Amino acid sequence: MQKLYRIFLLFPFFLFAQSAPQGGYVAEANYFYGNIIPHRKSIQHLITGHPEGVIISFSRKTFGREEWERTYNYPDYGFSFHYEDMKNESLGEMYGLYGHYSFYFFNRQLMFRIGQGLAYNTNPYDRETNFRNYAYGAHLMPSTYFMLNYSRQDIWQGLGIQAGLSFIHHSNASMKAPNTSTNTLAINAGLTYTFNRKEDNVYIPRVADSIDYSEPVKYNIAFKGGWNESDVIGSGQKPYYALSVYADKRISRKSAFQLGADVFWPKYLEEYIKFKSVAYPEENVDADTDYRKVGVFAGYELFINNLSVEGQAGLYVYEPFNSTGSLYQRVGMKYYFAEKVFGAISLKTHGAKAEVLEFGIGIRL
Repeated sequence: MQKLYRIFLLFPFFLFAQSAPQGGYVAEANYFYGNIIPHRKSIQHLITGHPEGVIISFSRKTFGREEWERTYNYPDYGFSFHYEDMKNESLGEMYGLYGHYSFYFFNRQLMFRIGQGLAYNTNPYDRETNFRNYAYGAHLMPSTYFMLNYSRQDIWQGLGIQAGLSFIHHSNASMKAPNTSTNTLAINAGLTYTFNRKEDNVYIPRVADSIDYSEPVKYNIAFKGGWNESDVIGSGQKPYYALSVYADKRISRKSAFQLGADVFWPKYLEEYIKFKSVAYPEENVDADTDYRKVGVFAGYELFINNLSVEGQAGLYVYEPFNSTGSLYQRVGMKYYFAEKVFGAISLKTHGAKAEVLEFGIGIRL
């Protein structure tokens, strides 16, 4: 009886909290200051100061009108602009544009964001004018950032504050040599402004999912392509192709596990084998060694809405020329244009060394 009485007293407060109208959009401006992580000796001469910059974001809030919004605790999504002064003349400055998702925890006071996009570097490697910049081989490159903030939005007339940590990764994914990349770890602080308040902007409480997400095993075929360059500067960009065949089993609204095989045609490696056979005769490399590879992998896919995030870990079972080690990884995103058709973008790596940025299309049967 006493428990029922307490629930009765709290019910009006709960009802008010759920029905209070919210702002539909959030604009943010964050300043950051940090350090470049010395992940390789080849870039230590480029770490001469503390990078600083700004991240400006615009996000649309969700209120649970769709089931995935309630499943992920009403995330925000939008786009971000990033500027970073690398505090080194050889590294130059970075300008980036990203799409992002923000997820909330602990009564929406802890925000975790992931952003993926493109960045522009003002001073990439040049053999004559900027030979010290071994981090970036091109002006344009993929970039990723993560942000973990204590966030208090809409404290007073739409204004709020936030502060926390940011991690910013710049790498051209071996599309052009050199490519040792940079990782910036920084503290950040900023202001938020929530606007477009409407009466129907209220959080819809989550209820038990009405859809059974248990599925039979599905079979996937994906073809991916890209271009890259070996570590030999000036060797030229070559096309790259990959064919993936795998099965997946979706076990919940969010999760599926994968098991499959890859066939790779890294054309840059064909040229690199020829180069090694001539430049390093003591290594006894046969110029006709097969450059192709075959691997098997296990993976995980996290479904959000039409977008999903996947990670895979693989082992080469056919690798006549071992240039990278026997293990490989892939992280990326997929977008389902229809129930059975998806597009994909992913980064294939060997440990901390990126090999290629893949663009692909596939079917899920």
